[in-house]
Amino acid sequence: MELTHFDQSGKARMVDVTEKNETKRVAVATGRIVMQPETLALIRRGEMGKGDVLGVAQVAGVMGAKKTWELIPMCHPLLLTGVKLDYTLNDTENSITVQATVSTTGKTGVEMEALTAVSVAALTVYDMCKAVDKSMTIESIQLLHKSGGKSGIYSRGDK
Repeated sequence: MELTHFDQSGKARMVDVTEKNETKRVAVATGRIVMQPETLALIRRGEMGKGDVLGVAQVAGVMGAKKTWELIPMCHPLLLTGVKLDYTLNDTENSITVQATVSTTGKTGVEMEALTAVSVAALTVYDMCKAVDKSMTIESIQLLHKSGGKSGIYSRGDK
């Protein structure tokens, strides 16, 4: 395995993708935020004081994906062709799972954009609910799947 973001002398660099082929690239990431049961109930009923928590988190996640290159120093600015966020509310675990699917046709992948979308969406849920629950925990942010490019398909759990 080669760390591609370092040159031969060990200095950080942005990978040169000039010679790479454009392919359809898709990445799916997930994460979850665990909270008090009352907090989840307020979100579910749409009664959080700051407004529609999941609606605002949706917009924030899309914006996060689009701005990844501004946040992560070695990421390329990408023309994203799709960003989709889905939420699963789990009353048993008092959690919300965030899943982001990001796509583009380009010379580099969108894994970082999917991970950023999940992170920003979860942080937005925290921000909108912290007045009633500062004990929320954001956890398990991870890449589930990626396709496209020279390295092909990756799916978490595949050997």
